[in-house]
Amino acid sequence: MENSFGPTSTTDEVLAGHDLSGKRILVTGVSAGLGVETARALVAHGAHVVGAARDLAKAETATAGVRAAAPGGFELIRLDLASLASVRECADKLLDAGQPLDLIIANAGVMACPFSHTADGFEMQFGTNHLGHFVLVNRLAPLLRSGSRVVSLSSSGHRFADANLEDPNFEHTEYDPWVAYGRSKTADILFAVEFDRRHRERGVRAAAVHPGGIQTELSRHISAEGLTALVANINAKLATEGKPPFQFKSIPQGAATSVWAGIIADADAIGGHYCEDCHVTTLITEGELSASSGGVRPYALNPEHAAALWVKSEELVQERF
Repeated sequence: MENSFGPTSTTDEVLAGHDLSGKRILVTGVSAGLGVETARALVAHGAHVVGAARDLAKAETATAGVRAAAPGGFELIRLDLASLASVRECADKLLDAGQPLDLIIANAGVMACPFSHTADGFEMQFGTNHLGHFVLVNRLAPLLRSGSRVVSLSSSGHRFADANLEDPNFEHTEYDPWVAYGRSKTADILFAVEFDRRHRERGVRAAAVHPGGIQTELSRHISAEGLTALVANINAKLATEGKPPFQFKSIPQGAATSVWAGIIADADAIGGHYCEDCHVTTLITEGELSASSGGVRPYALNPEHAAALWVKSEELVQERF
């Protein structure tokens, strides 16, 4: 499959010339940033988007332009991923409506937050980023028709840590916000691997994506000083490699890989894989990691690990899929 897109491609460039009329798409986290841009781009090209958000008032304000540009092509539904009761209520409403879905983009998430728990007692990042979406997507699986896809937003932050099946809630491990983030983002990849394995025979595929470095509300728990120090550290390493300084992506560039994997890319090429910069990326080993390297850790694509996480997740949420 020829792919002319890359790190600077935007959502509208990726979707140029594509008519998404008749497509029904669920996007989580549409109250800010990537979620709003993802919904905007899809609706602009004819799709009907169901936007899910915890704070509906905030989401209504953030998506006013989306609705104005395409009346009838966008709707909101409440979803608090940190509460399984809310997740199940959201899923039940969509199931009761009975309208098929062509794509689910699991976009919502939290990053590097202080230690806290979800309403169900799970560590906040693992519970929100992974378990909430795990229940939501699995409950909605009957609505996914043949040819549909699931896109799970992960991050290069998966490199910070593998998913920990022995102590997912940091009950016996000292909490580190970046380790917790890494665990949850690895889990997002592993979920896509196993979901794809379970559903590909009926024509439903799943992939994980890294949107890139973008300045959005996701970094709300990082101070300005902390962000400056983080970028300075990256740039120092890039300089030693003779490479130009790190540059943040724009929000339309950051959302491009989500819509590329969900709409444009060949299903067999992306199914069960990890994508970044509008392409399927390569495996990296510990020794190959650098400040500028792309790629995915082998543990995040390990099929046995993915299957074990699925079983553990079912145990935690007390529901089998």
